[in-house]
Amino acid sequence: MNFAGKVVIVTGASSGIGAATAVYLSKLGAKLSLTGRNIENLQKVTKSCETSTPTFCVPADLTKESDIEKIVKNTIDHYGQLDVLVNNAGIIETGTIETTSLAQYDRLMNTNVRSIYQLTMLAVPHLLKTKGNIVNVSSVNGIRSFPGVLAYNVSKAAVDQFTRCVALELAPKGVRVNCVNPGVTLTELQKRGGLTEEQYAAFLLRCKETHALGRPGKPEEVAATIAFLASDLASNITGASLPVDGGRHAMCPR
Repeated sequence: MNFAGKVVIVTGASSGIGAATAVYLSKLGAKLSLTGRNIENLQKVTKSCETSTPTFCVPADLTKESDIEKIVKNTIDHYGQLDVLVNNAGIIETGTIETTSLAQYDRLMNTNVRSIYQLTMLAVPHLLKTKGNIVNVSSVNGIRSFPGVLAYNVSKAAVDQFTRCVALELAPKGVRVNCVNPGVTLTELQKRGGLTEEQYAAFLLRCKETHALGRPGKPEEVAATIAFLASDLASNITGASLPVDGGRHAMCPR
């Protein structure tokens, strides 16, 4: 997997899967454009990547249309091209149909779906020029149903459908579109979504039962899969939702 000379945008690059993907791709020679809301963390990740490859930092809030426009414009102004878009940024919140609100639904859909929609729209003209590709970060929740995180489930199912539709639309023009579907992964996502330290510890312990491999995943494992899908090794793969979930998607209660 050689990304020398290729320009890659990674959203949500200030932590978790996004940060791991940035570091992984930097070691493969990609020229990076990293975005995130936490400027301090984003700068740390940028410095980690700069030792291996040119790295450009674009602080942005993906719920703001002007910020999304800035990501693409600044990247093209800086590098002159775009080869890969990694739509990674996302949030989670707990809530059922009885306890959730429209405000929560809007937050989840705006961050997890609408921002991807807009950023992809703006990136596609540049990806067509390079015959590049897109990797979206969905979730096992996009292909399986779980109670208690309703709006999140709906948003990730939308990401999977978005991936397939755009893949079919762009395939005749030589642009591939895929997504990865992580299971529980060791990031700050769940705690940011409202779990206490005690609840999170219990949540991770339960992974022994809910994941066939008996453990949560590591951000680096998802990053490696993203890199594969974005690389020429995956040249005949498009429209795929690839679980990186320790087998969770294949499990059923017994």
